[in-house]
Amino acid sequence: MPLILHEYAPSGNCYKIRLTAALTGKAIERRGYDILAGETRTPAFLASVNANGRIPVLQDGDRFLPESNAATFYLGDGTALVPADAFDRSDMLRWMFWEQYNHEPNIATVRFWMGWVGEGNLDELQRALLPGKRAAGVAALTLMDEHLSDREWFVGDAPSLADICLYAYSHVAEEGGFALAPFPAVRAWIARVEALDGYIPITA
Repeated sequence: MPLILHEYAPSGNCYKIRLTAALTGKAIERRGYDILAGETRTPAFLASVNANGRIPVLQDGDRFLPESNAATFYLGDGTALVPADAFDRSDMLRWMFWEQYNHEPNIATVRFWMGWVGEGNLDELQRALLPGKRAAGVAALTLMDEHLSDREWFVGDAPSLADICLYAYSHVAEEGGFALAPFPAVRAWIARVEALDGYIPITA
């Protein structure tokens, strides 16, 4: 039975799972949902896919794995994308946790607000949060650029899931108004990810 990805295609969280599958040579079947139409909030979805009402969810047989970075780890475990060294493997997880806590809530959220909601349609709370999220997104990119200034990959000397998870929203950050020009190390790293064998773009 093939792996099934329950997804919203433009989402970077969904894309990181597709990219991990492509880089590891694993076939996945894609099932799309319109999150703007509430398709992940229906009783059927909540009962059968994810009671939390969110995607992506990776399905393997009758088992369902929500949370994008957990799903990438499931696909990458046992491959070169997960370091063999215990410290490097833990450092990879550190960056994956940081991506979900410091990076994605800012860069991805602003991208969604700008590209899907529209700045003119933001509610009062979103408008109040926007400057802080923009500042936090720039801070995340700055930290990444400093880290990559003397290294090619986030962990060790080879690409890992940390790179895949951070790449997903970093490479489309400009869609949310985050300029990448001030971050040369990040831009060079993006090019390295895109040169990996098996790479697929978010639009594939």
